[in-house]
Amino acid sequence: MNEQVKVGIIGVGQIGKRHVERYGELSGVKILAVADVNEVEAARVAQANAIPHAFADFRDLLALDEIHAVDVCLHNNLHAPVSIAAMEAGKHVFCEKPIAGSYVDALNMVEAARRLDRQLGVQIRDLFSMPVKAAKRLIDAGYLGKIYYARSVGLRRRGRPYVDGYGTFNFVRKEVAGGGAILDMGVYHIATVLYLMGTTDVRTVSGVTYQELAMYPDRREISGYNVEEMGLGLVRLDKDMTLDIEESWAIHYEESESSKILGSKGGLKLDPLTYFTTIADLEMSGTFDLGRADFRWHSCDETFDAYDSPEAHWIAGLQGRVEMIDTAGLALATSLISEGIYLSNQLGREVTAEEVGEHSVSTATSRL
Repeated sequence: MNEQVKVGIIGVGQIGKRHVERYGELSGVKILAVADVNEVEAARVAQANAIPHAFADFRDLLALDEIHAVDVCLHNNLHAPVSIAAMEAGKHVFCEKPIAGSYVDALNMVEAARRLDRQLGVQIRDLFSMPVKAAKRLIDAGYLGKIYYARSVGLRRRGRPYVDGYGTFNFVRKEVAGGGAILDMGVYHIATVLYLMGTTDVRTVSGVTYQELAMYPDRREISGYNVEEMGLGLVRLDKDMTLDIEESWAIHYEESESSKILGSKGGLKLDPLTYFTTIADLEMSGTFDLGRADFRWHSCDETFDAYDSPEAHWIAGLQGRVEMIDTAGLALATSLISEGIYLSNQLGREVTAEEVGEHSVSTATSRL
């Protein structure tokens, strides 16, 4: 598809509006329609951005033959039914993270894409940051050697949605969101580390979750807060690789921790990007001038702009300019790990990938 990609956006809340802005910054794409249950807001967003159509029912958007792809910007438990309906209507789908509220729903989305021969992408923004793009080059060039361990980290000092002052209570209700910090923030960090490790093959998961810090009583009651503020995990992957996870919305600690990847020849800290190795029997720690690299790669590689953002990559992939990163596969493995942490916490023991699949229950809702 080398022509202009015509897109419809389903959901124009806080996230949907950001996607509208990002597509507006790209060439080769045109937003033809938006849909939202809030018909007034859908119309307002459409008018403000010169979008031809606005609908209250997403099915009306899917009925537009001119639309090649849809961008699903809804709450987690709505991702699967809407995305699958879009693929059945012949559209390619780009979905907000996490891929779905439960592993079985995520699996159904991936299987639908394969069955219907549709492209399914998931928004994993960290893959397109300069530290991660540079880290991938170092790994591909062999500077880490055999990778055997990684740590996925994401910490906020006090940043729980709604109860700490931002976002809506839908982020902290399991019925809508499916989970808390792990599904909201952890999906970025876990998927990114899996991408750099080069695997989505999960063997076992062990994990615990916590909700310990005080919150405003009225906000707790109004929100119905019933998800984790912190999740911890230990994951056994193929090729004897191990991943551990620390993800928290609120913690009495500094926010300076960073994800890391360790190999037989060297190690990487992702933020700030730092390389650790031994040269001539001397331990060395090195940093990089990412600004110069970013300028040079954009100047010398005519496809490098396709890695500037999730949306830029999605559109470039649909146009055939670059081969798409398998964000759906990464998101599916991340969903398995997330649900594995919840199941392990519930059962009080390590669980296998097969057990996660057997215990997973759909949380999908089509209340739109």
